[in-house]
Amino acid sequence: MPFLGKDWRSPGRSWVKTSEGWTVIRGCCAQDETTEAEAAQRSGSAEDKENWISGNNEKCFESASKKRRKELANIKAQNCDNDKWICVHKCSTKERHGYCTLGEAFTQLDFSSAIKDGCQFRYIIKLLQLIANTQLTSLSGIAQKNYFTLLDMVIVKVLAEQQNVQAVRGLLAQLDLSISSLVRCMGRLLLIGNVGTWCWRLDTVRHWQAAVSSLQVSGRVDQGLTLSDLPLTAQLSILRCLDDGRDVVRVGHTTRSLHALSHDRSLWKALCHYHFTDRQVQKHIVIGETGAADWMNTYVALQKRYPRKEQYPDSLLYCQHCSILFWKDLGHPCSANNPESSSVPISPQDFIDLFRF
Repeated sequence: MPFLGKDWRSPGRSWVKTSEGWTVIRGCCAQDETTEAEAAQRSGSAEDKENWISGNNEKCFESASKKRRKELANIKAQNCDNDKWICVHKCSTKERHGYCTLGEAFTQLDFSSAIKDGCQFRYIIKLLQLIANTQLTSLSGIAQKNYFTLLDMVIVKVLAEQQNVQAVRGLLAQLDLSISSLVRCMGRLLLIGNVGTWCWRLDTVRHWQAAVSSLQVSGRVDQGLTLSDLPLTAQLSILRCLDDGRDVVRVGHTTRSLHALSHDRSLWKALCHYHFTDRQVQKHIVIGETGAADWMNTYVALQKRYPRKEQYPDSLLYCQHCSILFWKDLGHPCSANNPESSSVPISPQDFIDLFRF
């Protein structure tokens, strides 16, 4: 009978090199009454026979190993629930039915560990704020539960470390506005879950707002050097490390020396050219009373018209070759020749836009 298996085709003829030259050896067919060992014995010496058998065994072993590795990779890709990355599908294919939603990505990715990481904390805060602004109703029930669980972790971290207070205040204010609008205007038609659950969540958000608003950063009682004791050039270098003009203004309200440095023209000029393009700066530059450019007012005017440049110490990466979202420190099983060149960082807004179909 013919050769049957996963590959329906017959192995066909095999050629072996002997001392007399190349000799054909047929495969395991019913028409061939002689075995491969007998053909090898007729055609050559016992040494040639052993070499031929060992060579075939090595090829079979390599083929089986390669097939096994491929099967393990497929199993790992199918059981991606235990992994901290997600493959973004935007349409149905022969291999997969349906597409990936924002709720699935929010549930799959390891955001709880990212909150504990100081480099990824600002990225998570901005992402939670964008979801609260426009995408709150698109989350599934389990994704909503994970969303408010992460918020609880954020509040606990802020109250304990007394850092990133302004960012969390803005997040809670946006969430309060969004939930109030949903409960008041839209009702239960567009909400997943009953209205009572969302009213309870609104009360929880307002309780968090009260806790964060009453937070007072405890000052350190230290008789050593302070920021004001540093040279003015050192203080100005510290201010130049801030990438937000609002932070520069807040620091300027602390002491008189910092207030004078917060109005430095070179500081605001650097902020303008950092966040905006040269064409945008030239188009909306503000001229002061002295005839020189007023870079502080120019920054305010540009901020009203254009979005500021977002920069985070660590962010999610998107593999263009595999269409996978992942954290850099966790990685993902990439099949590209150069995985680093195929991965690009995405901002929180790009993360939201990635799931708009």
